[in-house]
Formats: sequence, C-alpha cells, structure tokens
Amino acid sequence: MAETGRTAPPAGFVPRSGLRHAEHVMGTVFSFDIRDPPTPALAGALRTAVSRLHRIDALFSTYRPESAISRLARDATTLEREPEEVAVVLRLCEEAQRRTRGCFTACPGGRLDPSGLVKGWAVEGAARVLCEAGARNVYVNGGGDIQLTGEAAPGRPWRVGIADPCRPGRLLTTVEGRDLAVATSGTAERGHHIIDPRTGAPATGLLSATVTGPRLIWADVYATAAVVLGTEAAEWIAGLDGYGLLAVPADGIGLVRRG
Repeated sequence: MAETGRTAPPAGFVPRSGLRHAEHVMGTVFSFDIRDPPTPALAGALRTAVSRLHRIDALFSTYRPESAISRLARDATTLEREPEEVAVVLRLCEEAQRRTRGCFTACPGGRLDPSGLVKGWAVEGAARVLCEAGARNVYVNGGGDIQLTGEAAPGRPWRVGIADPCRPGRLLTTVEGRDLAVATSGTAERGHHIIDPRTGAPATGLLSATVTGPRLIWADVYATAAVVLGTEAAEWIAGLDGYGLLAVPADGIGLVRRG
C-alpha cells in the first residue's frame, strides 16, 4: 500500500521524490501517492484535490444536518438551489440503479443517502484532478476504494492487497494492474450493513465482494450490488465488460472469481 504523510503540502512545496499525502475526510482516510517527478503544478493539484474532497463531504455528509443532502432529505431545500454536483450525483445514482437491476439505490430504507456512490466518485475525481495537472502514475485510496493510473514504477504495475474478511489483519490475495480501479464491499468492518433494496433486509449472501475495472465509480457500485446479489453476483459480473469479481461466500469457504 502507498506510504502517506500527515499534512497537505504548503504552497510552493516541491518534494524531492514524488508526492505523498493522507487526508482525514468523509469519515475515513484518503491516501495519495504520486510517482511522477514533483512539480509546483502537481503540488497545487494535490491541494485542489484535497479541497474538493472537503467540499464533497460538506455537500453529501448525512451526518451534517446542514449538508445539501441532509436538507434535501428533510425537504428544507430544492435541487435547483444546490450546487450542480448534487444533481450530478443523484443522476449517477439513478443510472447505478438501472445498471444493477435495482440492487443499488440512493434511498435505502426510503432515506436519501447516496453515500454508496459518493466515495468512489470522489476518489475517481481526485485522481482526475491530478492527471489533468500532468500526473501519469497515481494512487488514490479513499477508505479502500482505489483508483490507479499508470505504474508504481517503470515496468512495474501497482499492487493492492485485499483484506480477508474471515481473518482480520490478513490478506486474502493481491491484485495488480495499470489504469485500474479496485473497490470492496462487505462485512469485515461494519457487519451486515448493506441493505437489499428489493427486500429491505440486510444482504447476507457474501462476506465480501471486490470488483476491479477501469472506473472506480462503477466498480464501487458493482461491489455493493454484488453483495446484494450474493450467489448470483458472479454470473452478473461476467456480463459486464471490463469488470471482474473476487467474492467470499457467506460461509467463508472458497473464493468466487469472475473476470
């Protein structure tokens, strides 16, 4: 996993070897590892990416009563009065619901909560900010949702460890690649917290589902949907071009791989 620092680089800061940073935001830690020659432009882009994460948190946190999403949920505002990002995310949630045949929703239990899509969208957007500033080899990890571009080193792909939900502190396996997204959903940290929108009950078919593919926003959505689908997830993922699945069944015995 990437090495991280503790504070944002100050204005004008250019380290000697790459850029690394960790930011506490959105209730988790976002880690950045940029393996390109450092420049003032990349340092500035890193600050921009971090600022954007805090803006997203302020808009979409369901724990902040004055966030846009909380005010929308209690009918204290309208979509037209809020920043465009809110409408963008809600449209993506509608698309996610269509793509997953209703296994993903922004209204679990009838409550407006797009959190299942926002974090992956935020990580992907942070990586995009860095790449638009000239970065070519980037690792961004937001609480286990990871977007990778380029390589860890010349000729060496990025490698990501996947936690074993049955043995805390141990790795189930590793995945590697270039220009790759990796997202995991499951019970390892929060128990059976994913609700099946079709039944309103917790999804219990899989202990964990890791989805890999080109875009994190969809890998994240598909991982959540895979947990909901349970034993049907492998066949469903097999029909999604460019995405693969590594799943641990509810009994913890064996692995399911597709793609």
